[in-house]
Amino acid sequence: MRQDNESASPYQVIDLPPERRDMPSFFELSWRKHCMYGLLEVDVTIARRFIKEHQAQTGETLSFTGYLIGCLARAVAENKVVQAYLKGRKQLILFDSVDVGLMIERKADNKRVLTGHVIRGAQRKSFWQIHHEIRSIQSTPPPPSRGMPGWFRAALRLPWPLSALFKAVLRSVFSRTPTIPVSMVGTVGITAIGMFGKGLTGWGLSPVMHSLDLIVGSTAWKPVVVEGRVEPREMLNLTVVFDHDVIDGAPATRFTRRLVELIESGYGLGEDQASGPPGG
Repeated sequence: MRQDNESASPYQVIDLPPERRDMPSFFELSWRKHCMYGLLEVDVTIARRFIKEHQAQTGETLSFTGYLIGCLARAVAENKVVQAYLKGRKQLILFDSVDVGLMIERKADNKRVLTGHVIRGAQRKSFWQIHHEIRSIQSTPPPPSRGMPGWFRAALRLPWPLSALFKAVLRSVFSRTPTIPVSMVGTVGITAIGMFGKGLTGWGLSPVMHSLDLIVGSTAWKPVVVEGRVEPREMLNLTVVFDHDVIDGAPATRFTRRLVELIESGYGLGEDQASGPPGG
């Protein structure tokens, strides 16, 4: 414990965890986006009931984030323009595969660390496949690279001004060749923060690296009118973030409507665990 002078409060200096040292630099590489935000309340009663019943019957805790990834991938597969990326100033790149990037908490030396992971071809995977992939990653030790290529991590840690020069060059490369960052972080992203704020209600806002990101907030029981009756429903606070440079309000609205339909219907939960949805 340190106290440099009488007016300062006591404090201590600790090391910044390695997985956090790269995040500021990584966000600086995200070229400035003109974002469009949607703050939604989504009825997840069906999905949450299914998850709770499954846990009561089997003891297995299903991944709610995995469920949302399945719905997101299906909605994107039906409207792939939402995962387009600018190539320079006059072209767009449209990706066929829906690759969903997320951060997964893993154990390492009695500590928990966040590592990046991409669910590749998520539109071709069932909820069960996505769930088991997430649980498999959570149960294995994180790689030394924490989900980033070794050369990339080393370059981010170059001393100034070399680090600033590297990031400036890389931003220029990324703007002309968006396939490079997409290969590392996926075509779309999802960030789940609601699990850390149980009992609270609200929407999340965060820097984004994709043309489309979901920020999963908290859930809470609320009275909702259903077919003329007021019923208690479990509502999810969900933030949808679009890159307004590549998608306009009308198609973004249509995509969001479809995403909400999938989430509220319990999409994919009733499928056989051994089967997956048709490719998209």
